[in-house]
Amino acid sequence: MSRKTRRWILHFFLCLGILYLKIGGLSSVVALGASIICNKIPGLAPRQRTICQSRPDAIIVIGEGVQTGISECQFQFRYGRWNCSALGERTVFGKELKVGSKEAAFTYAIIAAGVAHAVTAACTQGSLSGCGCDKEKQGFYNQEEGWKWGGCSADIHYGLGFSKVFVDAREIKQNARTLMNLHNNEVGRKVLEKGMHLECKCHGVSGSCTTKTCWTTLPKFRQLGYILKDKYNQAIHVEPVRASRNKRPTFLKIKKPHSYRKPLDTELVYIEKSPNYCEADPLTGSTGTQGRLCNKTAQQPNSCDLMCCGRGYNTHQYSRVWQCNCKFLWCCYVKCNTCSERTELYTCK
Repeated sequence: MSRKTRRWILHFFLCLGILYLKIGGLSSVVALGASIICNKIPGLAPRQRTICQSRPDAIIVIGEGVQTGISECQFQFRYGRWNCSALGERTVFGKELKVGSKEAAFTYAIIAAGVAHAVTAACTQGSLSGCGCDKEKQGFYNQEEGWKWGGCSADIHYGLGFSKVFVDAREIKQNARTLMNLHNNEVGRKVLEKGMHLECKCHGVSGSCTTKTCWTTLPKFRQLGYILKDKYNQAIHVEPVRASRNKRPTFLKIKKPHSYRKPLDTELVYIEKSPNYCEADPLTGSTGTQGRLCNKTAQQPNSCDLMCCGRGYNTHQYSRVWQCNCKFLWCCYVKCNTCSERTELYTCK
């Protein structure tokens, strides 16, 4: 049985279990079904498995949030040697990068933001039990600016809280990598929270704005991707400070001599330098750049010189033919010319 088939079957039974939950309530039979399903999902920490069993409807939303994060990661790094291609294969969170690099920092931040974004959106749409619109804002009036809260404000605090409880629950070891992952998870959530914005609508006769109602909405996830990519480019190299008694790491500090400054909670951090990602290496999560498309003339990261790591590149020529310069003739047919173009593509050796 292929991996795709197994995933489809797992998704089918999870949806079936959720359907039973919505129809018949949380019976002992359904609870047993949720337990079996959650035990079959690979890569969940014990605490996450418990949450899955009590909230199986949320697992699909979480999975969608993770995939949103991974897709955005692949978009942001599509021209780099590392292009997130090693993610999304083994667990609901994707294949973990074993090196505590800048790339791992970005991955954790974007996935934590993706889960919070997906959960908040599901609450607003009414597709997730136990949450809805932000009730704290309903009915209040902003006297200074002359508008009142209305509509359905996104309950970002619920989404952030759910992401923190579920995503952070996989960090069960007490080491420097755990401190790094938890820090970057929080950076991703803070970027989402800061990106929340106000939308308003005027009410009145003939388009007048006699009254105005406003509500908070989620930012576009692409916007978060660009912000986190900028933070990735400015990521801070850190090291753990260990307790004197048990020698366990207690907090992270910027890796500089005679410095004990902690990184800001808005900065992505990493504890190990990145590999060059030129060659395939399962230990570092590198898939290599052999066969990757590159640009022969550009000076960007996707240029053949940089992408191919000095190995050279192959040139592929092909012709493209299409209908062009089409005109409508009276009456009644379309006449087109045939255009062709010879194109070259370059791939790394």
